[in-house]
Amino acid sequence: MWGKMRAWSEAERAAGGTALAAALALLAWAARLLPEWIQNPDLSHGFLAVPAVVLLWLRAREDAPAARGLGAAAQIALTLVAALALVGAALFVAIYSTAFGWTAAPTLFLTSTAVAAALTLATVLAAGRAVRWIAPGWPALVLPAVVMLSAPLPPGTYARLTSGLQTGITIGVVETLRLFGVAAMRSGNVINLGMTSVGVEEACSGVRSLVSCLLAGLVLSALLLRSPWRRALLVGLAAPLALAANFARSLVLTLLARGGVDLGGFWHDALGYAVLVMTVGLLAALAFLLEEPPFRPVMRVVEPAGGGWKPASVFALAALALAFVWSGQLLARTRFGALGVSTPPELARVVPATAEGWAVTTRTDLGRFAGALRTEHLLERSYVKPGTDGGRVQLTVYIAWWPAGASSVSEVATHTPEACWPGAGWTLLPEGTARRALALADGRVAGEVEQRAFVGNGYPQHVWFWHLVNGEPLGPFEPKSWRQQLRLFFERGVRRDEPQVFARLSSNREWSEIAGEALVADTLTRLARLGVPLGLPEKATP
Repeated sequence: MWGKMRAWSEAERAAGGTALAAALALLAWAARLLPEWIQNPDLSHGFLAVPAVVLLWLRAREDAPAARGLGAAAQIALTLVAALALVGAALFVAIYSTAFGWTAAPTLFLTSTAVAAALTLATVLAAGRAVRWIAPGWPALVLPAVVMLSAPLPPGTYARLTSGLQTGITIGVVETLRLFGVAAMRSGNVINLGMTSVGVEEACSGVRSLVSCLLAGLVLSALLLRSPWRRALLVGLAAPLALAANFARSLVLTLLARGGVDLGGFWHDALGYAVLVMTVGLLAALAFLLEEPPFRPVMRVVEPAGGGWKPASVFALAALALAFVWSGQLLARTRFGALGVSTPPELARVVPATAEGWAVTTRTDLGRFAGALRTEHLLERSYVKPGTDGGRVQLTVYIAWWPAGASSVSEVATHTPEACWPGAGWTLLPEGTARRALALADGRVAGEVEQRAFVGNGYPQHVWFWHLVNGEPLGPFEPKSWRQQLRLFFERGVRRDEPQVFARLSSNREWSEIAGEALVADTLTRLARLGVPLGLPEKATP
């Protein structure tokens, strides 16, 4: 084996090294995406990603003897594009994993982009005229597409796609029912049928069958077909076939609901899987009908093109080196703690349960945010009393606590009011954004607090919050700034070895109007036990 390796040309060694690195990246990517493929039905086709890549590579090798290979100019251009994509994706994987964590959809999508770029580098070098291990063509182009279609979409893109499909399905079903004389009305994504109604949820939008059919069409066209028009026909029919089948499923479910059939059990899931199997089966049948006679490659002697593979290899190896540097940096700065090593504070005692003159209410539905926030230790209490100006004074105290090992510093830092509140209808007022110290009437000062101001339906909210890591306030952090995300990554990495606290006060009054309230002083005194800085101001030196 080693004798054969030494017999390889310099171009083959560069191509072999790049292919090995891409194969390792593909396996690591599959291991990382495996939980997503198991948990997310929309990504269940991901289990076939690695076998599909292997089959496509072997298919490209079959055509290699008759292929001319990529010329110098094409090889250099394609390698440069793929190298830039790999380095850029690796950089943003570092940033997004710091800001949102490894399990977030944007991080997984960017990771898949990096792996797809690595596969592209390997195929470009292997398809050069100096190597000609595989043929440049459709199977090689589909390789990175398999990876991208097996990754979760970014939340914004996914939401827009599902929303559009939901609306289209709902309108189509209602109009079809009316066409056949069935009384139906549409209210958003809900179909009203008189005595009953049917909601078209995200799971019914058809995203699963759309992506699965598109992937099946691409792979089947690369494995079974050689004619460009046959391939275009098969891939072009994949999406319409998936959408039509999902529409038929939604129509059948609506008619069953009108007939009094319970859709919450067997029928909903059974029809969903049946539609998926049927559409993929129809695509496979069409591919076999379009299949051409067996291809017998003709051996062609092609002189290796000098000069093209060298700069391409330099670009590819430099990009891989930078990507591995970023990966090593991520691994070196990632520390995971043992979950539950910290004693949880009694949040119900930290936040005052009663206050003289104030009506107190405790929020009871915070448990629904436990999964997204990665903690069950949540408490929010609101206090309301009449104001001297005839209006009302409102104060809300919110605390979230994470034990060591539950979440990274950067992930908790992204759950700031300016990141979360706009989604609930609040508008951030830039003039209210500051970092300041809060002075109490008794002379004490709560320092290093972030201040924000919002308005929603004309109602103001002034917000002050602290992010405490192991009892110490975290410095300024803007979750929308990639520069600050990168800075936080270099400072702390993806650490999970320290307990964290997020404490927030919000009121419809300015701080100067509530600073003298006994409730505010009592609350800050209690929060100081968790690490909120509170004390007398330092005397200025003359």
